[in-house]
Amino acid sequence: MRSFAELAAERYSLKKYSDRPLEEDKLMKILEVGNLAPTARNCQAHRIYVLRSPEAVAKANELTACTYGATTVLLFTYSLEEVYTYPGDEPFNSGAEDCAIVASHIMLEAADLGVGSCWVNRFEPAKAKALFAIPDGEVPVLVMPLGYPAEGAGPLPNHTKKKKLEETVRFL
Repeated sequence: MRSFAELAAERYSLKKYSDRPLEEDKLMKILEVGNLAPTARNCQAHRIYVLRSPEAVAKANELTACTYGATTVLLFTYSLEEVYTYPGDEPFNSGAEDCAIVASHIMLEAADLGVGSCWVNRFEPAKAKALFAIPDGEVPVLVMPLGYPAEGAGPLPNHTKKKKLEETVRFL
């Protein structure tokens, strides 16, 4: 059994998907693990739109060129009515970070099940709202294609290029 560190190191952003559909049981397991993710004050303001029908996937392809041929695409949003708003003078809420935590759980569970994923921010939120009839009170955050690698797929050359800890970590 591989360790969490090994899983995290092996996972990469898949940018070339096969046409093999993602099995329902694996999709549900991935979504269930996402549901285990912590959110600010446990508000669970995130929403996940599962885009699987040919029409929904076509709309996802219209939204962004970064679905890479996946047959399943997740669209993450958060509800402004349910999100935790932090105290202070500047309005700031936990919506984007809650989506990020849930999406990270989903990415890692997918990888553990042999399913590839890619975090995509390259889209216009207003266009996502229009294409998928997302309610006014929800904010789109990210798109995540899910599926199996196509032949010849693999990590980008810069995948293992990481800064040294001294460049990103500060001890105070």
